[in-house]
Amino acid sequence: METTSIIQRLRPLRRTTRPATRRVLPFLAALFLATPLAGSLPSSAAGTSRLEGNEVAALTPGHVAGFDARLRAQYAALGAEQQGLRYAVFEQALTGFLNLRQQGKVPAQQQRLAVIDFDLPSSEKRFWVLDLATNQVLYRSLVAHGNNSGQLDATQFSNTNGSNASSLGFYVTGSEYVGKHGRSLRLNGLDPGFNDQAAARAIVVHGAGYVSEDFIKQNGRLGRSQGCPALPLDLYAPIIDTLKGGAGLFMHKSGVGYSSPYLSEQQASAALPAFS
Repeated sequence: METTSIIQRLRPLRRTTRPATRRVLPFLAALFLATPLAGSLPSSAAGTSRLEGNEVAALTPGHVAGFDARLRAQYAALGAEQQGLRYAVFEQALTGFLNLRQQGKVPAQQQRLAVIDFDLPSSEKRFWVLDLATNQVLYRSLVAHGNNSGQLDATQFSNTNGSNASSLGFYVTGSEYVGKHGRSLRLNGLDPGFNDQAAARAIVVHGAGYVSEDFIKQNGRLGRSQGCPALPLDLYAPIIDTLKGGAGLFMHKSGVGYSSPYLSEQQASAALPAFS
């Protein structure tokens, strides 16, 4: 970066003595949490990162360790663990979000990120909306999966039109519209082969009466959608207001072969000031 950051100006203090590091680290974490997540690197007209291969290779283990420390500081400040969001899922979601910001696929100042953890059954609140600027979990909610993804648990995923299954990966939100489910929020899938057919499939955020505690009491699980992340009727409208226009969304499931170029921690850490 051309502008020397406050963190970079603190580097001589870090070299002076190791005990000083312990005094400075809490300040660094607070600084990270009070400012935009990471200074976005310039992106090309095509929206791809300008990181060169030798720049990524030059990242030190200390730099990557510093990146992990800052993610953990953000996680703690959000109180995400107390809200049921596991760190391993948050780490993937935020890593991808930083990479999307670097590549210009979400707006540079965007600080809203939604996360769905399909490792949890539909009877549990597995949808979170995070405000990374104010360190708040704005919403934690029930969310439905597609009717061909499973019953209580989502185990099958598809990117195919007509599959009526959920699709994993990173999304960016678009505009809202009024459709058969009322107010709905368009989603643009960004992971080729996993969710890039979301727009063609009309995978959107909307409300549904089958997403409720009463439905769970009667059936042992939520109702299911045609692949959309359907939300409770009393929450979907404010959540749409919070996320519309370029927020990030990550749908997670472990052990099903999902992979993404946006999960590179080295590339994401390159947006952060170097750690000695």
